[in-house]
Amino acid sequence: MIWLIGAKGMLASEINTLLTQNSIQWIGTDIEVDITDKNALEEFYEEAFQNKKCEWIINCAAYTAVDKAEDNSSMAQKLNADSLINIAELVKRVGAKLIHFSTDYVFAGNSTVPYIEADKTDPQSIYGKTKLEGELNIINNLHEHYIIRTAWLYGKAGPNFVSTMLRLMNEKDEIKVVNDQIGTPTYAVDLAKAVIKIITSDNKKYGIYHYSNEGTISWYDFACEIYKQGKELDLIKNDCRVLPCDSSQFHQKAKRPSFSLLNKEKIKQTFDLLIPDWKESLSCYLKELI
Repeated sequence: MIWLIGAKGMLASEINTLLTQNSIQWIGTDIEVDITDKNALEEFYEEAFQNKKCEWIINCAAYTAVDKAEDNSSMAQKLNADSLINIAELVKRVGAKLIHFSTDYVFAGNSTVPYIEADKTDPQSIYGKTKLEGELNIINNLHEHYIIRTAWLYGKAGPNFVSTMLRLMNEKDEIKVVNDQIGTPTYAVDLAKAVIKIITSDNKKYGIYHYSNEGTISWYDFACEIYKQGKELDLIKNDCRVLPCDSSQFHQKAKRPSFSLLNKEKIKQTFDLLIPDWKESLSCYLKELI
């Protein structure tokens, strides 16, 4: 039995679909169980599982409003960092294993080569700092964990860069997109498939892993491909020019990593994963919208 925390989110929605398709029993909770309250977690576990064995807890809950976190650091701290002590201690007590998701924002973003899991962390935002503290709270309290850092996540269940671009491209004659932030998108379905591979592999190589789709692009490159494929699929009916610009033209409270490319060799080799190219995954996502 699996407990999926944050079950209504973008990634969790894809995970719960695949759990059901693979006939894996799961229980999902969202804001009705307060992960910042240790007693609330314990009470739900005792009531929901009773004589059932909880083998995995998958935590998809997080404070992900990057700019708002700069002004609401206490809430980001509670959800992204402090709650992980509660979750890790519960996982340890019941003899389960944990999958938790982190972010490229734990790095400074000044590298010139893809980040590996052991690279020095140096978050530049409240969001990144609280996510890193959450990682450390897991590591310091629980051995049986998989922490998956990802980047540029998009999917059907929630607003994301792709859905925003589709809307703007249908509304405007011209949009500007930054071309000085480099990374790779992550299609939520692909990451969810990786999660299923982990929980069905019986592999006990715990630790931190990186996952995103394959490729190296800027947000501008991503937008151009969204426009190209969107026009071909008739999801974009308007003619819109996509223009490059640099980050200085957009005022954002939280500093974004200028380079957030993640090296995926560890997760590919450990779990024998084939990771799709970002264009291929974008095509799958857009076709789901037709």
